[in-house]
Amino acid sequence: MEDKRNIQIIEWEHLDKKKFYVFGVAMTMMIRVSVYPFTLIRTRLQVQKGKSLYHGTFDAFIKILRADGVTGLYRGFLVNTFTLISGQCYVTTYELTRKFVADYSQSNTVKSLVAGGSASLVAQSITVPIDVVSQHLMMQRKGEKMGRFQVCGNSEGQRVVAFGQTKDIIRQILRTDGLRGFYRGYVASLLTYIPNSAVWWPFYHFYADIVFPLIPEQLSYLCPKECPHIVFQAISGPLAAATASILTNPMDVIRTRVQVEGKNSIILTFRQLMAEEGPWGLMKGLSARIISATPSTIVIVVGYESLKKLSLRPELVDSRHW
Repeated sequence: MEDKRNIQIIEWEHLDKKKFYVFGVAMTMMIRVSVYPFTLIRTRLQVQKGKSLYHGTFDAFIKILRADGVTGLYRGFLVNTFTLISGQCYVTTYELTRKFVADYSQSNTVKSLVAGGSASLVAQSITVPIDVVSQHLMMQRKGEKMGRFQVCGNSEGQRVVAFGQTKDIIRQILRTDGLRGFYRGYVASLLTYIPNSAVWWPFYHFYADIVFPLIPEQLSYLCPKECPHIVFQAISGPLAAATASILTNPMDVIRTRVQVEGKNSIILTFRQLMAEEGPWGLMKGLSARIISATPSTIVIVVGYESLKKLSLRPELVDSRHW
């Protein structure tokens, strides 16, 4: 019989899975709605040649808003919401892998690194086809062809909308690349997101457990000793995300170009990018990426444990000491 007297950490076996998934999807959807415009902007900045259309994140935001309205900032959003499935697979894989690794190592860093990498591998296998379609939809702009594919109009010359555009893009991918086209950039995605997940955790612990405790006495007013540790963690999350984004953005740019432009080689894409735009081309869309990552990391640090508290099995609620 399970010991209810001393539950210090909420683990997978303590959760009401139904509540966990329902709350998790709702929380993730709220985040997606708030950060999706910057995901779209990042994609367009990374694909465009030089500064042919947009001169930065803010410039892109204003131009898209003026040209296409608010809906223009949410092109491909409906398709992208299917990645919520991969998000739940990520969480499930992460928790189950942590439980498995705990039999071999009690180091939180080791458990997080292995679980994060494994979860990314599973999630990307589901996410990449959805990303390929949604990114082509993101590249649709009134009067211009920004990507490989252009959605067709109806018999009256008007652009088809919503799932009509999605169906059109899927048909063009199948006709041009076959089924393999939906996994274009899969290796590049793994080389982007597995390292990103692996890098995030060490830097998170570095900022939360090393940097903040070493702040000089003269600057103590910035973070008083009585300040809850969760505040430091909430700040450390975005800092770690920014650091990981800087380190992995070059591969993210290459990944996006491989998927949107139909490139077949990571190395050739890298060489072409360097030849056309130089080293700075590898940092395209970085600010938009950091902006879109910040709310997510705060939720990971603060909201994820809260989510697990809300999902605790009823018979264990009174026994959990917060």
